[in-house]
Amino acid sequence: MSGKAISYGQIWDFAVPKTVDESQRWVLSAMQSHGQELVTMLWRILGNEQDVCDAYQNTFLRLAHYEDRGKPEHIKAYIFRSASNAAISMLRRRAAERKRLSTTVSTNKNISSPADELDSKYLQETLRCCISQLPEHLRNVITLRDLAELSYAQIGRILCISSATARVYRCKAIQLLAVWMNNKERAERR
Repeated sequence: MSGKAISYGQIWDFAVPKTVDESQRWVLSAMQSHGQELVTMLWRILGNEQDVCDAYQNTFLRLAHYEDRGKPEHIKAYIFRSASNAAISMLRRRAAERKRLSTTVSTNKNISSPADELDSKYLQETLRCCISQLPEHLRNVITLRDLAELSYAQIGRILCISSATARVYRCKAIQLLAVWMNNKERAERR
């Protein structure tokens, strides 16, 4: 997180008011105790300074207004669950907005020509051919991740590998596919 534009200290300075009701001091203490970890998690999920600040603030407010200003039984769990829910909601809103915009753009495009459809089909077939030539362990990960849309954790359980290994295998497979597809394209141009 050292390369990020915002630091935990900046967020804490912004979030701490000068006067706090004595009954709510535990909120400040909890946020201060877990704030660094919380910001790190939010950066990993959101990767955007403004969104991290918004999710942090949302979490702070949820904690401060927890059931009639009471105190949750498991404060750390509540903070992290609230923050991850806020981050996921932001990502979902962003994805819905992108989808809405892309459908708007796609309805404005002209219907593709038969030549474009033929090129697309050829590209898909070439990609399928290249995928079939991948080593089995790479082909399995690509198939499960990109075609079946499974998470890396699910892939790891299915293939009896760690999720990190599944990520590495997918990265290697993508790199191989890119090289092979570029080579095929060059060969066709000649």
